[in-house]
Amino acid sequence: MKRKLAKQYRKSCPNNLTLLAAYRQLLQKKKIKKNRNLEQVLITRPVRTLSGIAALTVLTKPYKCPGRCIYCPSEPQMPKSYLRGEPAAQRAYLTNFDPALQVKTRLRSLDLTGHNTEKIELIILGGSFPSYPKKYQGNFVKKCLEALNNSQARNLKAVQKQNEKAKARCVGFSIEARPDQVNLNNLKWWRELGITRLEIGVQSVFNNILRISKRGHSINDTIKATQLLKDWGFKVVYHLMPNLPGSTPKKDLASFRLVFSDQNFQPDQIKIYPLVILKNAPLYKIWQKGKYKPYSQKILKELLVRIKKMTPYYVRIIRLIRDIPGYYIIAGNKITNLRQVLHQEGVICHCIRCREVKDAPRQKPYYYLQTYHASDGTEYYLSYENKKKTKLYAHLRLRFPSPGSYFEKAAIIREVHTYGRVASILKKTEQKIQHKGLGKKLIKKAESIARQNGYQKIIVISGIGVRAYYRKLGYRMGKYSYMVKNYL
Repeated sequence: MKRKLAKQYRKSCPNNLTLLAAYRQLLQKKKIKKNRNLEQVLITRPVRTLSGIAALTVLTKPYKCPGRCIYCPSEPQMPKSYLRGEPAAQRAYLTNFDPALQVKTRLRSLDLTGHNTEKIELIILGGSFPSYPKKYQGNFVKKCLEALNNSQARNLKAVQKQNEKAKARCVGFSIEARPDQVNLNNLKWWRELGITRLEIGVQSVFNNILRISKRGHSINDTIKATQLLKDWGFKVVYHLMPNLPGSTPKKDLASFRLVFSDQNFQPDQIKIYPLVILKNAPLYKIWQKGKYKPYSQKILKELLVRIKKMTPYYVRIIRLIRDIPGYYIIAGNKITNLRQVLHQEGVICHCIRCREVKDAPRQKPYYYLQTYHASDGTEYYLSYENKKKTKLYAHLRLRFPSPGSYFEKAAIIREVHTYGRVASILKKTEQKIQHKGLGKKLIKKAESIARQNGYQKIIVISGIGVRAYYRKLGYRMGKYSYMVKNYL
């Protein structure tokens, strides 16, 4: 229709962003009626909010990093390992790493392109967050939340309380850390900040490969960190790096096989970052001398296909490739949309991301339960999916913690998530998946499982903006900002 009218009136073809702005102006002037179908058609990059949330990434300012990893780039005026040309990093640089300005800029961009920003997953990147001074961490988080609330607050607790009823609510909150930075004091502090998910740089589960890369931590640190995080209810994301010096495709496959099968690991989500040669990383000089060679495109694709096929149903592959612009890469994979390329070639696995319902019509939901042993505790993965388990509508992660852990007498709900396009919290609208009661049903089933196993208390590591939802279900605020229900 756009092309036809542009030709008829001899005008250039308008983009969707221009049409959406015009539509909103006409709507404001009451010259037309609201048309939800048209709004959906005009959304730019609809995938941004098809997972049930709007992800909003901000970066911390440049600061010293405790790591000396040989593959990690250092660019002037940027946090360690981040490059100015990466989309989120570029936004951060242009705002001088101001947290409030980064949030406001991204919110405005999402809104202008037609996305609902009521359910925000806040992601703080920029090296290793615990390496920054504690005062900076707290102030950074406070300013991010103030920007979501569009108002200032006297302290962290006050700003969190405001966000519970804000238009843009923080329903999930993630930071990055090294495995050797996960300890009891940090866990308590992270809960004070409202964090619900940790991304940890595991890279490999073989100590000799970690040593060659000068990673600075051992696999035992990863095992301890994983158990601590799960026992405190956090969602655990592993950063994994195939093609490290000292590795081979066979070793990489063995590493991923251990990650998915060994009870010491079993992450909830993973980011795969195949190693690439960057001029401002120490590995560049080693590559120049011919002492290191990255995998060919063919070998890498074959490896990723095999990794995807072995990924369990309860794991989400967040990224298959890091979004580094091709002009930075001296050697290694330069296809930044490799996941899309593989999908076009028919390579679709049964990880969570490949099964998310997105905008597909909802079929009859079936309840599924998968139990597995992980980090000396028991994990229950509850889900509503279609009959063939190719479309995931909602899921819940329930954990019975390891013996002797801080919350060993409580069952922990680590995640409740309903997929599909973001549904408005503030306005009642017709939606395909969200707000149809699937999350509540899963919570009741989790409570029943906990009760049958003798637990008298269940706690939820709730996002700040979801606390009101749990209060309606009989939960109350407990220690370290967990939502608690006693005597099930």
